[in-house]
Amino acid sequence: MGWANHTAATQYVLLGLQEHHSLEIVLFVLCLGIYCTTLLGNSLLVGLIVLDPHLHSPMYFLLSHLSLIDICGTTSFIPLMLLNFLDVQRTISFPGCALQMYITLALGATECLLLAVMAYDRYVAICQPLRYSELMNGQLCIRMAVISWGTGFANSLLHSVLVWRLPFCGHNVINHFFCEILAVLKLACGDISLNALILMVATTVLTMTPLLLICLSYIFILAAIFRVPSTAGRAKAFSTCSAHLTVVVIFYGTISFMYLKPKAKDPSVDKIITLFYGIVAPSLNPFIYSLRNMEVKAAASALLGGSLLARKMSHF
Repeated sequence: MGWANHTAATQYVLLGLQEHHSLEIVLFVLCLGIYCTTLLGNSLLVGLIVLDPHLHSPMYFLLSHLSLIDICGTTSFIPLMLLNFLDVQRTISFPGCALQMYITLALGATECLLLAVMAYDRYVAICQPLRYSELMNGQLCIRMAVISWGTGFANSLLHSVLVWRLPFCGHNVINHFFCEILAVLKLACGDISLNALILMVATTVLTMTPLLLICLSYIFILAAIFRVPSTAGRAKAFSTCSAHLTVVVIFYGTISFMYLKPKAKDPSVDKIITLFYGIVAPSLNPFIYSLRNMEVKAAASALLGGSLLARKMSHF
């Protein structure tokens, strides 16, 4: 009976901002621009890392995975959401909704873990520079990346199984832009206490534990930087981890603001904040890692000048 209940709805209606259609048009233009920037910026960054041998290091290997998460994460919900804004399509199939929730939840957890791995990379680079190639060898980097992806997707699979086994009693109107897990849980007409408990535990473990490891890494990093005698040396050491620190602050800052702020009287405000969390941060990462990074700037200049592609083709 429970299985029939939750499969009865073959389609789900995504409300979005249906009551504010003029605002949806503005959001369509804004989100389309940000989405294109995200795809272009992150794809270019991944391309540079693949093509330029100078960027074949653990830091850039991990950064390419972060860019891949940003590309996949935004693509999982933005195209359909843009159609929603234009009032072209406000429905999503049951398999599409299940897949969308699974991917967005998995990539969010994976990004938390990957940021912790990147913090460890910066810790080794600054605090153990002579052992960097030993401690951050290629096999270890691949292993840590695989564990991050595997843990994120396994966690999402657990939540997805627990959500879709609930009875929904024909409820199919999701008060959001996409199939976000909390919005989907609101449709359930059964007991969701187990879902809430496991979601809280998983969020604590996969969000707060990486944050704790990141903070510990930067405590050791700052201690090592302050021991550097020259001002120029301290500035150079800090510049190698400033981009990652900025990304961490933006990522965890937006999460904290989203979940710790007082609930707005108008639900539309909360939905818009969630939307900007999902699309703005991924578009900023390529700029953060390129504006103050001489290696990425040099690779981009070589690509634009044609010398990077010429060098790559000469190997073939």
